[in-house]
Amino acid sequence: MKASPIRIALIATTLAFATVGTANATGCLKGAVVGGVAGHYAGHHAVVGAVGGCVVGRHLAKQRAQERAEQQAQQQTAQRQQTQPH
Repeated sequence: MKASPIRIALIATTLAFATVGTANATGCLKGAVVGGVAGHYAGHHAVVGAVGGCVVGRHLAKQRAQERAEQQAQQQTAQRQQTQPH
């Protein structure tokens, strides 16, 4: 019996959540959807695209979070310098 692409995508998503966890799922779902659609149209490789999209989406989300944290640290430093007496 040939596995349907939907069944394979559901299994891959379940495995991704089981290994990644909900705390690290940021960016994974959006990336998996985009990658799955792109993989489907690029030769019926939706599962490979979904897994790759999840990895890339997670990486980009981590980068954005790190940039936000750096910006907040810079803003806090600037505020402290403005409030300190010279």
